[in-house]
Amino acid sequence: MESESAIAAMGALAQPTRLEAYGLIVKAGGDGLPVGELARLLDVRQNSMSTHLTILARAGIITPERRSRSIIYRADQDVLRSLIGFLSKFSGNE
Repeated sequence: MESESAIAAMGALAQPTRLEAYGLIVKAGGDGLPVGELARLLDVRQNSMSTHLTILARAGIITPERRSRSIIYRADQDVLRSLIGFLSKFSGNE
C-alpha cells in the first residue's frame, strides 16, 4: 500500500461515526449492511450516514453495491490487510 492510500484510509476512519460504521461493516462480513440499517444501529440520520459512507468508499476501504432501492456496503478485506501490513512496517518486526 502506498503512503497516500494509507493516509486516506486512516483519515476516513479518524471520525467516531465512520469508525463505528466501519467496525459494523467489517463484522457483517460478506453480507454487508445497508445504509438504513447502519443509520439505525448508530442512531444517525440516514443522509448523514450516507455522507460518512461516501467518505469511507472514496478512501477505498468499503465498497457499495446497489440492490434494488438499497445500497449495501461491504468492507474491502484486501485493503484492510494492506493497511495493516503498511502499519506493521513501523513496528520493526516486518
